[in-house]
Order: sequence, then structure tokens, then C-alpha cells
Amino acid sequence: MSTPSQLGFFDLTTRYEALSQKGDPLEQLAQVVPWEAFRPALAKVLRRSKRTQGGRPPFDAICMFKVLVLQALYNLSDDQTEYQIRDRLSFMRFLGLDLAQRIPDAKTIWLFRETLAQAGVVEALFKQFDAYLADQGLQPRGGQLIDASLVPVPKQRNTREENAAIKAGQSPTEWEADPAKRRQKDIDARWTVKHGAHHYGYKNHVNVDKQHKLIRRYTVTNAAVHDSQALEAVLQPESAGRGVWADSAYRSQETEALLKRQHLRSHIQEKGYRDKPLTSQQKARNRRRARTRVRVEHVFGHQVTAMGGKLIRTIGVIRARAKIGLKNLVYNFQRVLFLTATSPHQMA
Repeated sequence: MSTPSQLGFFDLTTRYEALSQKGDPLEQLAQVVPWEAFRPALAKVLRRSKRTQGGRPPFDAICMFKVLVLQALYNLSDDQTEYQIRDRLSFMRFLGLDLAQRIPDAKTIWLFRETLAQAGVVEALFKQFDAYLADQGLQPRGGQLIDASLVPVPKQRNTREENAAIKAGQSPTEWEADPAKRRQKDIDARWTVKHGAHHYGYKNHVNVDKQHKLIRRYTVTNAAVHDSQALEAVLQPESAGRGVWADSAYRSQETEALLKRQHLRSHIQEKGYRDKPLTSQQKARNRRRARTRVRVEHVFGHQVTAMGGKLIRTIGVIRARAKIGLKNLVYNFQRVLFLTATSPHQMA
């Protein structure tokens, strides 16, 4: 019985070369994103005690950050992420690991993400990359496209009394007496109805610039928060473009007054009422505005079709913010990869 030959150094190099020839997107992503620029922010959060500790040394912070990027890119669970790193050469090369090195396990991945989530550092990383884009000539231009997308989480099976307590901003008494059960309950997510269908989870509110179709600002709320309530949190100053496009859910006297105070021009779609339907001129304006506004839908469409969907399996708004923030950041990574490929001079 013959024994399988061992994979040697040159065999591995040959396989990597074959991946490159096929256009490995992770290799391209590794070259475009300034990974080392994120190290100071990560190190500040991950700073350890100076006292001597036993056990294995920690994984490199940039390597672990790239692990979270892979998770967001393919919408993988912690266990699936560990498995895929072990299984796929493209993942190992992206992380800078070789066959002889140990692989971060699911628990290590969870702890790293949890540390970033509790410190609220993901939003800081997002803002840091946006500043980098501006330095590279990719400032927000052309106007601001505003929209929100529902992000589902696993549904909670609660009693009516428990749901009533949650809606009142309280944690049911019996949960507090059972810490294990409490840890599995999300008291921040909410139900909402959209187009007659019920949804449970959170909302990803974004501001996308019209020219580059990059996410410039975002905020995360529970699903029951009306889209217009998060408008002010995602608006940018007029330097990003005075025009603001959004669907009719954002139109109100309060919104129009807010935009006017900030010297922004409203292109929000108009809506009709039972006793006051839209005129033909208003419908024509809405069609023109929709042709521009639809670009923000492309962003959410990409996150669904090319990034493994929107479902996140987290508990609580703090973890949801980290997961959704990473999804938005990694979308921008991919978008810059596209912009670099189509206009190389922009990132010179």
C-alpha cells in the first residue's frame, strides 16, 4: 500500500501560483487594503498586561482582523471560519499562514470579535478607512444616497409576558434568575412589518456617495426604528454633496427643515395620500429621482448576493453593531478593489 507523498515547499508555491493565475480575489484584496494602518487602533484595544503569563502567544492582530474580514466577506460562523481556514489555501495565504502554523480556532475568533465589539472599535476602523480613501482621491462626491436595510437575527421564542417586559425596556425576572438562559436572549432586537411581512432583527442605515457608491456613514438600530429617525445620524456635511436622495419614507416637514438647516438640497421622493394623490409632474420627478436613488440599493444587493446574505447570528445590539459595521467596511474594501481595477490612477 503506497503512502501519500508529503506536500513540499515548491508544491505549495506551485499551487499558490495557480491560484494567482486564476485571479484569486483575496490576493488582490490583500494588496489593495492598507492593513498595517489598522494595527495601532487594534493594538490599543488588545493591549495586554505586562505580567508574565503562560500559554501560547496570541495571534497577530492583523491576522485576526483579516479573519473577521473573511467572516464578513462570506458570512461564515466561527466554526465554519475555522474549518475554511484549515481547508482553503487561498484563506491561508490571505492570512499569511503556512501549513506548519497553528490556526485560530472558533473560540479564539469569537473572543477577538467580542473584544472589538465591546470596545466599539469597528466604527473607528470604518472611519479610519474612509479617511484613507479621501487621502487617495476618493472623497465623497456627487451627493448623498440614504437608505436602510433590515438585518435579520434568529427569532426569539418568548411568552407574551416576556415580550411585554422587553418592549417596556426590562429583562424578564425569571431570566435574571437563570444567567445561562439570559445570555441566549436578545432584548435589543425588535419586530417590524414591511410590505405586509413580519421581520425580526436590526436595521443598517447607510449614507452612500453618488459617484463612487461607497458607504460613507452608517448607524445600526433595532428593526422597529423608522428609517427617517436615523437620517440625522448618517447625514454628511454639504462638502460631501448638497443633494440628498432617499425614498418617500424619509419625506416629512421635519426632514425638509433638517436638510435646509444643514444647507442640503432635498431630492427625497414625494408620496401621495388618499385625499391627495401624486400629480403627473410629481410622478415624473419621482421617476427621475429613483434612477439616482437606486444606486444605494445596489449596495444592499451586493451584500446579499456576493457576501453571503444579511443574516447575523449574534445576541444584543453591541454585537450586531460590530457584525454589521464589519459588513459595511468589507463592502467598501471590495468596492475599492473594483474602483482600483477600473480606474488604476485613482489609487496611485
